[in-house]
Amino acid sequence: MTSTEEDDEGKLRMLEDAVEKEPDEPSHHVNLALFLWERGKGWREKAAEHFVLAAKLNPQNGEAFRYLGDYYSALDKHRALKCYQRAVSLNPDDSHSGETLCDLLDEDGKESLEIAVCEEASTKSSMAFWALHRLGYLLVSQKRWLEAAPKLQKAIRAFPASADLWEALGLAYQQLAMYTSAIKSYGRALELDDSRAFSMIESGNILLTLGSFREGVEQFQKALDLYPHNVSAKYGLASGLLALSKECMNKGAFAWAASLLEEASDIANAITLSAGNMSCIWKLYGDIQLTYAQCYPWNKEGGMIEKDGDAFTRSLFSWKRTCSLASVGAINSYQRALHLAPWLATAYTDIAVATDLASSLKETNESDSNSWQLPEKMSLGGLLLEGDNFEFWVLLGCLSGHKALKQHAFIRGLQLNVSLAVAWAYLGKLYSELEEKQLAGDAFDKARSIEPSLALPWAGMSAVLLGREPITDEAYESCLRAVQIMPLAEYQIGLAKLAMVFGQLSSSQVFGAIQQAVHRAPFYPEVHYLSGVVCEARSNHQSSAASYRIALHMMRNSTCYTHRSRLVDVSFDLARVLCKAGNALDAVEVLEDLKGAGGLKNLVVVVVSLLGFVADFGCYFLGPLDVKSLQIYAISLWQLGKSELALSAVRDLAKISVTMQQPSAAPISLICRLLYSISGLQSSVNSILKMPKELFQSAEVSFIVSAVHALDESGRLESVVSSSRNFLSSHEEVIEMHGLVALSKLLKNGSGGSLEMQSAIAHLRKALHLFPNAKLLRNLLGYLLLAVEGWDRVHVASRCSIAAHSDNKEGLRSGLEISGAVAVACYAPPRDSYVQHSLLACEYQGKPGANVIQQIQRWVRQEPWNDSAKYLVILNLLQQARESQYPHHLLMVLKRLICSALSHDCYSEGASSSQYQKFQLLLTASEVSLHSRDLLTSISRAKGASELPLPNHYLFFAHLQLCRAHAAKNDYMNIKHEYMKCLELRTDYPIGWICLKFFESQYNLSGESNLVELGFRDCLNGDKNSLNMWLAVYHLYLGLISSSASDLLRAEEFVADACSLAGSESSFLLCHGALCMELARSQHPEYLSDAMRSLKKAKDLSLSQFPVISLLLAQAEASFGSKPKWKKNLRDEWFSWPPVLMRPAEIYFQMHLLAMQSADESEAESGVESHDTAQNWILRAIHLNPSCSRYWRMLLKFYA
Repeated sequence: MTSTEEDDEGKLRMLEDAVEKEPDEPSHHVNLALFLWERGKGWREKAAEHFVLAAKLNPQNGEAFRYLGDYYSALDKHRALKCYQRAVSLNPDDSHSGETLCDLLDEDGKESLEIAVCEEASTKSSMAFWALHRLGYLLVSQKRWLEAAPKLQKAIRAFPASADLWEALGLAYQQLAMYTSAIKSYGRALELDDSRAFSMIESGNILLTLGSFREGVEQFQKALDLYPHNVSAKYGLASGLLALSKECMNKGAFAWAASLLEEASDIANAITLSAGNMSCIWKLYGDIQLTYAQCYPWNKEGGMIEKDGDAFTRSLFSWKRTCSLASVGAINSYQRALHLAPWLATAYTDIAVATDLASSLKETNESDSNSWQLPEKMSLGGLLLEGDNFEFWVLLGCLSGHKALKQHAFIRGLQLNVSLAVAWAYLGKLYSELEEKQLAGDAFDKARSIEPSLALPWAGMSAVLLGREPITDEAYESCLRAVQIMPLAEYQIGLAKLAMVFGQLSSSQVFGAIQQAVHRAPFYPEVHYLSGVVCEARSNHQSSAASYRIALHMMRNSTCYTHRSRLVDVSFDLARVLCKAGNALDAVEVLEDLKGAGGLKNLVVVVVSLLGFVADFGCYFLGPLDVKSLQIYAISLWQLGKSELALSAVRDLAKISVTMQQPSAAPISLICRLLYSISGLQSSVNSILKMPKELFQSAEVSFIVSAVHALDESGRLESVVSSSRNFLSSHEEVIEMHGLVALSKLLKNGSGGSLEMQSAIAHLRKALHLFPNAKLLRNLLGYLLLAVEGWDRVHVASRCSIAAHSDNKEGLRSGLEISGAVAVACYAPPRDSYVQHSLLACEYQGKPGANVIQQIQRWVRQEPWNDSAKYLVILNLLQQARESQYPHHLLMVLKRLICSALSHDCYSEGASSSQYQKFQLLLTASEVSLHSRDLLTSISRAKGASELPLPNHYLFFAHLQLCRAHAAKNDYMNIKHEYMKCLELRTDYPIGWICLKFFESQYNLSGESNLVELGFRDCLNGDKNSLNMWLAVYHLYLGLISSSASDLLRAEEFVADACSLAGSESSFLLCHGALCMELARSQHPEYLSDAMRSLKKAKDLSLSQFPVISLLLAQAEASFGSKPKWKKNLRDEWFSWPPVLMRPAEIYFQMHLLAMQSADESEAESGVESHDTAQNWILRAIHLNPSCSRYWRMLLKFYA
């Protein structure tokens, strides 16, 4: 026998002895029974006897009943149930007894007793978590969600790591429509156990319900990653992709929606193979296929499709075939769902919708209008099952071809639900087709008032408003609203037509809408024609020509377009846009194709005349159609370089215009323009003088003649121009004429090849007194002021221009471009914003609240293709970075923007404007890299700028930037090389020579030559407006160089010269005063009076209190012993610092001195120094500059 066995035997004898000594003590029986129970099954019968005795002796001992229950569970289930019940009633916290009791009851199917036991235990004890746990599951299984949720919440407090409880709680919340709480509960369950497919799938279903389709799809994908064959996960994923595709369709992203539907179709097809006996799966598959047929976009296959009619026909047939196959597949899927669940009414209506779509995609639809069509029959099948379903009645009305039945169906739907907005909308559409405008308008108004987010009533109301007098832009706004709600092709086509009426063709909203309509309804010739019109309005002539070609091809091959004049009009539009695109040869070919058209004999005469075979057929050209054709031919021939034929066409056009009773302005304008382009200025002036005066009686002709007059220095057209200006009728025409007159003065009054800016500016200022809100005049004045080199003109330009990009005219700059250029040209930020460590003395500080960067960024968001806007954003952000000491986040933003801008194709062209912009961007990139300490990239970017084909005075700055980059590397040889290159290239900008002077003095590059100063003075010869100011800046810079070389006397001479040249610039006077103060300290006291004179003048000339001036002036006054003035200037100095700037330590030290002086004299009137003690003032100075020993010595006096 082992020692353990001996110990057990000893313990057994001890327990038995205790029972024998006190047989009526229940605890002895329990202890002996527990010991015997633990020894194994062979001893448990004897242990049960002692548990029975203990229970008899003490009926309140729940432990005995628990073990008896365990003993009887294998022998007598009924007795075991009673024992467990007794144990739980005595101790509700006994989870073992409770769980076992519930398991036994569950086996017998006594679920109600099981719930009663759990409720009783949870009522008796708040710690009976087993009961709450069990009760929560039971209530969930019985779908008693409202009762289950609080029980599960309490159970989770005891078992917070139980994923089952969190999952059950999530299900309860989901059924109670508490979706946010449900998602959180499912999320917690997944955190505890990331393999729970149920939580993932239900989370996905909730997210789909809430409209978060992307997040829902992600949940289903996670579930499928773990369980690839889970049907529920596949079904949810397909449903999520379907919902996401519909969201994309509503936003106009049809291609993306189609790709999502293709993926959803594959998933749904896989589900049908594994679970094909479920009708809901076939319905989902049908929904996916039907949506795919509705959203699949038509795309051009290749760039030459517009020139190849057969290729377009094949492309259109392929698109139709794809949509048709998808609709037929949807019909088959819905039929399979109907076969599995014939009692579902929605199956009939789904088949009806799919059948209607499939029939609309057929090439021919030869059906009897008097017979019932299949879509109508299927919708009636749904009504037979659910006759009170108002949605089915509306569907019947939409699918029926009988107007009486349509009206009856819509009215029946409204009888079932009078607030059914869609029924009112379709009823209004029916009344509109029946020419019942008043009834249609009332129905649309009711639909809009019930549901404003419905698109059809807005579109229908647009048509109703268009038929009313007078026509207002409300019709356009209503149609635009409909397109924004639902991008249907019919609405988008209507929007483009209305845009033609209301002059909104260049709108980005119209452009986006018509492009989507082309993808969704390519079988309409009208949609391609409207696309061409919109593209032409946006000056996208290549795309416009492609759309016109497609429209022309479809009209020629369509039986609907039998009216030949429509073909002729489209042909003329195509020829016109080809001329605008510079493709005159194709324009001629298009017009020559019309020679064989019936009824166009006059056009044949035009062609013959243009070819030189007929001398004079002007009498035949009686209609505007012939005049238009001749204009296009003349332009085409001129663009082809056939000047003689073009002149001949111009002469014929002039003869036609003379014979017309009401001559149009367009041909007269074209005649003048072509004569000037082909024959030159003198010939055009002579021809204009020979023309009858009656031809100039229009505003358009007046502008053309005025433009020619502006170029003619002799002024022979003065009488013609003055008489033609009498026909300017509107304010807009008068304003535009004032702008043209200003440009005329700009050209005529100049001399030596230079422009006379002052005359033009003076005229614009006078015109602005008459028209102060004219954007054209204000922006033109701002542009001219910006072009004039002057220190004050930049700031005046910013006040003149109106910052809006929508008012841009061809050849002019918008107000926003001018404001952006002003912000870059001027270093002074707005008065209400002080940059840290910056002191501003400029009297031309920006206007308060100006935020040009945000306006330009908004411009970029509205026109992301606009390279000028992106260019201005980059330059303004660089200016902001400079003002803010180049913070890291702005440098990163600039790097990204510059990289994106330089990758654009426009900078690979050879145009001078684009090359200049590229030059500026490369220099900006070099500057950004320089401040990012990326010196190699900085040098590389600057070298790239120096290699561009630009004038030398621009390339000068690229090599100057290379000097800076090499200076950061301390590369003396390359600095000298780039310095010599700058001297070789030279520049016309004084600031370039001043910067070069810095490198010359810093690195001793000049030797004995004075080339920089000579170059600086040479570039000032032609600049009389700012000559003195540039000389002042140069002398100030020479003074700073001398000061850094400790030659203060020579520095004072240079700065004194600068002050005499600059006049009223306070910053120059401040520098002179500071230098004189320094000289006075260095044994030259005679300069103290000069210092005071300059500082006082600087203080008087400053528009606002400028820091440092009063401090220096206080020191000067103290030197003369004027204590009151010393105090006054120190107090002025304190208030001269703006709140956003941290005052330097010296200011606090001076306040300390002032406080001590005021305390000694016990002044009745004290200033800011009295707000604190002298000791605290010196402590604050030490806190800001602890390295100054002077402050510490002063502090020691307080502790001496």
